[in-house]
Amino acid sequence: MKTWAEVRPKIYTADEIRESDLRVAIIGELIKARNEKNISQRELEQLSGVKQPVISRMEAGETSPQLDTVLRVLAPLGKTLYVGDLQMAKSV
Repeated sequence: MKTWAEVRPKIYTADEIRESDLRVAIIGELIKARNEKNISQRELEQLSGVKQPVISRMEAGETSPQLDTVLRVLAPLGKTLYVGDLQMAKSV
């Protein structure tokens, strides 16, 4: 039986894998920040204006949200996106 790490590069291109990993990292940070602030999805809806079902789908990885949606959700959590060199991101 092959592992996901062995199969994944055969199904997806390197660019698709990088994009997926970046999405997972961003959403993971969003979830972490929400949990650290002890804010429910419903409360985040009230703070951000983004509907709770949208937040739920984002956190579950069921959607690829638009940038403005991500920014609207991150702001009340005291977070933003940082654009930096990919080499720096790999070393962190």
